[in-house]
Amino acid sequence: MQHKSWSPDAIDTKVPSVARMYDYFLGGDDNYQSDREACEQLLQQVPSTKILAVNNRNFLRRVVRMLASEYGIRQFVDHGSGLPTQDNVHQVAQAVAPDSRVVYVDNDPIVLAHGRALLDENERTAVIQADMRDTDGIFAHEETRRLIDFDEPVAALFVSVMHCIPDSDDPGALVRRVAERLAPGSFLVVCQLVSDRPEIRAFVTEFMEQATGGHWGRVREEHEVARFFDGLQILEPGLVEVSTWRPDTDLAPVQQTDEWIEWGGVARLA
Repeated sequence: MQHKSWSPDAIDTKVPSVARMYDYFLGGDDNYQSDREACEQLLQQVPSTKILAVNNRNFLRRVVRMLASEYGIRQFVDHGSGLPTQDNVHQVAQAVAPDSRVVYVDNDPIVLAHGRALLDENERTAVIQADMRDTDGIFAHEETRRLIDFDEPVAALFVSVMHCIPDSDDPGALVRRVAERLAPGSFLVVCQLVSDRPEIRAFVTEFMEQATGGHWGRVREEHEVARFFDGLQILEPGLVEVSTWRPDTDLAPVQQTDEWIEWGGVARLA
């Protein structure tokens, strides 16, 4: 695989990154002091954030396993994938079907660096450094064209990333652009942070906007995220808080908070 060059100089370690903050919440060590400090400040106001991140990751695993085992999906494009952790998309999908192919997309250079180390020996998986809003660039990338046949069904994942896209860039239009390029039988997986409490939406949005140097969008309300799915066939149980989406067992942990939740679901393209 051919990768863009990367060096530590490409990273401003003094500015928190959403990907590295997420890594910290998941118990990873691919983060810097600025990321950890931002996470701890966030936890002071929204203490459920860590368990929310864990539940969100579990949702991703369940969705990928279901799409691979029940619907035979063998191609995945993970937009805003973040740093590699345990049970990544390719590991879950390839445990079901070893011929599954995965393209990870992220604009953080450290994601590319760590992904390169993890995936160089897996010819069915690639990491590309790109802005997830650049649909043309992602679809035309040599690694995407090597691995993904867009004449066949694909699962396009937007898991816990839509809140990073500001309204000015129209996240709903991004979902529609991708959907228009996918073959019938493809799937869209979309969820993001929502809250019905205006003070939580305002605080987190302002805090993350400042902390990340503008690499943030907005905490939204459920009805706003529901519009991303307009015209799509939504799988049961519909659009829900993600810890309640097809849990593995009746004893699976449920998000216990009224601060904010990760909310969304899975849609199939007819």
